Amino acid sequence: MALVTPLSPDHDLETRELAEFFNETLGFCPNSVLTMQRRPAISKAFINLNKAVMANEGRVTSALKRMIAWVSSNSTGCRYCQAHAIRAAERYGAEQEQLDNIWEYRTHPAFSEAERAALDFSLAASLVPNAVNADIKKRLYEYWDEGEIVEMLGVISLFGYLNRWNDSMGTDIEDGAVESGDLYLGKHGWESGKHDGSEY
Repeated sequence: MALVTPLSPDHDLETRELAEFFNETLGFCPNSVLTMQRRPAISKAFINLNKAVMANEGRVTSALKRMIAWVSSNSTGCRYCQAHAIRAAERYGAEQEQLDNIWEYRTHPAFSEAERAALDFSLAASLVPNAVNADIKKRLYEYWDEGEIVEMLGVISLFGYLNRWNDSMGTDIEDGAVESGDLYLGKHGWESGKHDGSEY
């Protein structure tokens, strides 16, 4: 059971309309948003930020953005966000080999050097203390322009918020996210942990 109980999707009509975005992304409205709407200004601001961050302005694809989100969430240990990110990567057309081998992105041939640079950036930017350095910058600039780097850091920062929110909240994970987590991450020990409704 989560720290705070999610409200009905019909609790705030503006949030409900904005949250239709997640039907494409995940196939359901996340419990995190249903909890945020206890203060509708937060739920609405979060959804609008999410939409802005995930918009494609350059060559950073929707699938890569979700893999960036997965690396960030994996580094912080948020199992809720790991499952959501891998599910969204699947729904946005990530290659099957990438989904199956996301843990080995640094060495697996399914990932390009440009993708590795982006995913290493996600890992370095998500660590505490932060590990972004001159080498990360050099590698990013080999493949990506400044606008694309801003898009990537937008994803990393958005998931920094989500990782804190969902791990602290112990947000109950939805069935669809559990399916994706089990399918792609279970072989490496992923489980729902505190997000299965049994703790708190």
